[in-house]
Amino acid sequence: MKKILLSILALFALSVNAQHTISGTFTPAKDYTYLIAYRLKPGTQAYTADTAIKFGKFTLNMPENAAPGMYRLVYAVPQDEYNFDVIYNGKEDIVLDFNTDEGVKYKTSEENSILNSYLHEINAAEKELINFYTEQSTNQKKFKALTKILSDIQKTYEAKSEGLLAYHFILGNAPYIPESYKTVAQYVACKKENYFKAIDFKDPILQSSVFLTDKVANYVFTAVTLNLSGTEALEKEVIKNVDDVSAQISDLGPDFRFNLYNELWNTAVAYNYNKVADYIYSSYLKNLATATENLEIIKTIEAHNRLRLGEIAPEITWKVEKDVKKLSELAPAKNYLLIFWSSTCGHCLNELPALHKELRDKSDITVIAVGLEDEVENWEIESAKLPNFQHAISLGKWDSEYSKLYDIHATPTYYILDSEKRIIAKPEGDKAAVEFLNKIY
Repeated sequence: MKKILLSILALFALSVNAQHTISGTFTPAKDYTYLIAYRLKPGTQAYTADTAIKFGKFTLNMPENAAPGMYRLVYAVPQDEYNFDVIYNGKEDIVLDFNTDEGVKYKTSEENSILNSYLHEINAAEKELINFYTEQSTNQKKFKALTKILSDIQKTYEAKSEGLLAYHFILGNAPYIPESYKTVAQYVACKKENYFKAIDFKDPILQSSVFLTDKVANYVFTAVTLNLSGTEALEKEVIKNVDDVSAQISDLGPDFRFNLYNELWNTAVAYNYNKVADYIYSSYLKNLATATENLEIIKTIEAHNRLRLGEIAPEITWKVEKDVKKLSELAPAKNYLLIFWSSTCGHCLNELPALHKELRDKSDITVIAVGLEDEVENWEIESAKLPNFQHAISLGKWDSEYSKLYDIHATPTYYILDSEKRIIAKPEGDKAAVEFLNKIY
């Protein structure tokens, strides 16, 4: 009986020890109320646990069956912006402090502390090497000393982290270290040539993190020839880099590749590299979105493409008595202002009359107000109060033709067009619209 009792207690102890926590503080305390943990997987993430943040303190109880790997901690919306990732190995409790200005610091966690220390030291050492080139130094003795520091840091942390999850990231992050003196042009060329040498794209630990995506994006958008002249030449080289990446990941799963190309597309958009974004979409992302049934991404990207700055605004038609009017055929004006509104929208009923009054003396601006409506009667009453605007109606409100064509998710929404009806601005509100128009007059 005694042996049975001891066995039960031992099993109970194992069960208790298998559950660990992530705890700590968020500062300033008033800004944070909750925390959600997601397990990162190749190309996706899965909910794991959540907890409240009370007076800046939290304790997140990880499930006993929480698998070792990378977890994303989300603390606000939008989730893809307000988060940070932690390594959870299922063997240790993690204690951390998060500060709005300084980010996350680990008080207890061998995995995360080693990785953070490594990244801090290796980045500082690489910066010193960059400074060497920036200063146009040719001191080979100093060059050798700097590369030795890089090599020593890498070897030290690979040894320290062996057996840990952090080892995968430290090994994959190994920088190119010249064995002999290189000019800046030689160094850049060799760094690009050896960029993926240390990375195992098939490593499931790396796939289940942002590591590969970040490394690939860094290569695509920064591994370019020095002193390129003009955006067109730069975009051509970035597109070549996209193709270089495709060779590295061609045999990986479609979900992983879809997410990677989607991130590259988003980055290209953020840089206003339209040719790069279009190439990524047409050459890789569209087919992968179809294969992985991420069809909403196709709609989102195609809406972005037809509505981005510089594009001719999609066609709008409306009737004035028996005549059919078309946006494309309107008599020349210096600018056009498209307003998507609703006669049942309180903000619209405040902003449009003010805008109507503000623009009444600007004869070079043609305003087309498109009512996104469920019924005609109220729209007729409210639109009649704005006689200087041209009025179109799109029945079905959020499911209406022009709501979908112009990707409208809130009313009022504004687009400003030039004389050729190309989109030149998307102001947030009537005051911003007037301010923009005043600047160009």
